[in-house]
Amino acid sequence: MNTAGEPICVLIAEDEAPMRMRLRSLLAEDQEVGRVIEAESGIQAVELATKERPDIIFLDVQMPGLDGFQVINAVGAENMPLTVFITAFDRFAVQAFEADALDYLLKPFGNRRYEAMMARAKKRLREQRAGLSRDAQPFGPELLKLAADRSQRDLGSEWLAVRDRNTTRLMSVHEIDWIEACGTYVTLHMGGEELLHRAALTTLAAKLDPGQFVRTHRSAIVNLKSIRFLERRSHGEFDVVLKGGKRLMLSRKYKPQLEELLGQSL
Repeated sequence: MNTAGEPICVLIAEDEAPMRMRLRSLLAEDQEVGRVIEAESGIQAVELATKERPDIIFLDVQMPGLDGFQVINAVGAENMPLTVFITAFDRFAVQAFEADALDYLLKPFGNRRYEAMMARAKKRLREQRAGLSRDAQPFGPELLKLAADRSQRDLGSEWLAVRDRNTTRLMSVHEIDWIEACGTYVTLHMGGEELLHRAALTTLAAKLDPGQFVRTHRSAIVNLKSIRFLERRSHGEFDVVLKGGKRLMLSRKYKPQLEELLGQSL
């Protein structure tokens, strides 16, 4: 079954070395597979999926750092390669995989199950390369909901995937001192470093921990841990002085939110 003659690039995203070795061994026997790359964690999976643009990814659902669902959210569902989930997950997740995923491998799996999965993946890849695939969205609604729910529950407020040309940087939100609106982008200020991130300030605010980040102005969000002190200005406004010396305005509109968070009046 030839996939339009172009060698297939496969990314194995799996933290268990024996499973990576088994998949690598099976792929080595496939003459249509030209390159196999490996990620041992979710963070590595995001970096390689973004940089290398593989045709197919074998994505373990449970990995350290970021799990498989959070990898999807970090890369963006629309940017993911053809995805085969590797899982020892519960029945609810397997039902979602059966309905909405390209395919999945339930640990432990045999050679015949692997071969059936690869035949299906190659057929879909061949259709994509020929422009015959009608699937604009690689994942169905149940899987997307499952991914969104797990990311929100687990690490959705802990990490940001910041893209810069052909690379993606996974950074902890705890590193951020403050965030500045810049049109359809925001600037993330961290110590002396600035990173441009494509996201609306309001959208980003909804993802951050409201117990740690507070809106101080229509164009600024501040990490409470980075505040040195507040200095009163006129008309009920304050200067927010950060530990690095930066001054930001706390407007009257957003003062009640900070007071509620602190549990006292300013």
